[in-house]
Amino acid sequence: MKERNPWHTSGTVALVAIGVMAAVALVAVAVVQNLPPAQKYKYGIVLDAGSSHTTVFVYRWPAEKHNGTGRAEQKHFCDVKGPGISSYAAAPWKAGQTLRDCMRQAEDSIPQNRRAETPLYLGATAGMRLLNMKNSSASEEVFRAVSDTLQTFPFSYQGARILSGQEEGAFGWVTVNYLDDRLKQGLRTTGALDLGGASTQISFVPQRSEGADDSVTFRLYGNDYDLYTHSFLCYGKDQALRLALAHHTQSGAVAIKDPCFHPGYVAKKSYSDLYDSPCVSDRKPGGAPESFQHTGIGNFQQCQDVVRALFNFSQCRSSRCSFNGVYQPPVEGQFRAFSAYYYTMNFFNLTDASVPLDTVKETIARFCATPWQQVKQENPGIRMKYLVEYCFAGVYLITLLTDGYNFTSETYSNIQFVHKIKGSDAGWTLGYMLNLTNMIPAEAPDAPPLPYGGYVSIVTVSVVLLMTLLLLLGCTLRPACSKRLRVI
Repeated sequence: MKERNPWHTSGTVALVAIGVMAAVALVAVAVVQNLPPAQKYKYGIVLDAGSSHTTVFVYRWPAEKHNGTGRAEQKHFCDVKGPGISSYAAAPWKAGQTLRDCMRQAEDSIPQNRRAETPLYLGATAGMRLLNMKNSSASEEVFRAVSDTLQTFPFSYQGARILSGQEEGAFGWVTVNYLDDRLKQGLRTTGALDLGGASTQISFVPQRSEGADDSVTFRLYGNDYDLYTHSFLCYGKDQALRLALAHHTQSGAVAIKDPCFHPGYVAKKSYSDLYDSPCVSDRKPGGAPESFQHTGIGNFQQCQDVVRALFNFSQCRSSRCSFNGVYQPPVEGQFRAFSAYYYTMNFFNLTDASVPLDTVKETIARFCATPWQQVKQENPGIRMKYLVEYCFAGVYLITLLTDGYNFTSETYSNIQFVHKIKGSDAGWTLGYMLNLTNMIPAEAPDAPPLPYGGYVSIVTVSVVLLMTLLLLLGCTLRPACSKRLRVI
């Protein structure tokens, strides 16, 4: 009778149990060690105090940074009720009070333990530039009222300031290229076209440039970009309309016929209100009556002639210019057009870049020629202020792009009219926030559950143990080895 081999009983069971435990421990350590750490976010708030309205944007980005630039995304936005803060020069305290509802929403969108460290910025653009030109003390009072309100919220208030036109254009360019994922990999960038109420900006990276005054250098994701950017104050949509009406009323007429407004449109306008802007205040005719009758006749070609008269194409001391003697390199590559560009073209259903320029002009021309009563009946849900100005806005936009910035029938198709890109609004605020995140210290990354040396030690011991176990199990299955292990 054969002797019983203990390795087939309790020894084998013990070895198998130890092996299973070692294997489970090895897998568990590997899984835990390689679990991604819980994502930590930082937050930032930017208020875009534009000429016609203010918008509050909340951004967030991982505490870890990528090549020195935080990966930011828009988390929340809120349009403040009422006009832009520059409209409250006569009652500055109202400028601050109007922000409260949107700031409460911003507070609710940020975790409580992150609020105290969240930076809060207010950037004012062309509306406040004009107010500062007209009445600097009123501008200071508005900023004081806004600051007093913002400091009542549990954030790290960093102040309010007026952005230069060059900053507004440059940060808009950063935004669209960041959202298009062109900056990370050093891809060819797209240009940015921004049309506001009081100013317009064009920004792009040309192959070569002669104008050092309009050049800005950015370093993002380890790459340098020499950016051409220029801002035209008083050439935003609203101020351009003032310029056009000032052109019509230079004689101090009591009635004008306007080809940029629909046939059948009639309204009484005030000379004082029309000329109450630094863009036109020096053009007010002497002895002008209190008001004038504004009558529309709706003619695209005549309207375009009026708009062209707003630009000065006769003076250019450089090799090439846009208008008013400003140097501009040739427009090249793709462009993203946003703000009033998008809202206007979206109204006409012309945001598709494949629509030929001639078709765009024909569509706007038909709209301008449509009687005013019919326009109102066909667009009942649109605010009257915007509806009445869409004819002028459409003609002005197309003329600015083609005659002003020198887009042709061929290059016009390179323009994409956008509102949002990957969930974030196109505009200067995200680019501004991206720039500011470089000045916000990144948090230390979460450490793995084990230090690297401990992780390597546990894995090494586990592997050795498993190898030993396999050798012993293999030995028990071989007759020659089993004989040596018999109990005598």
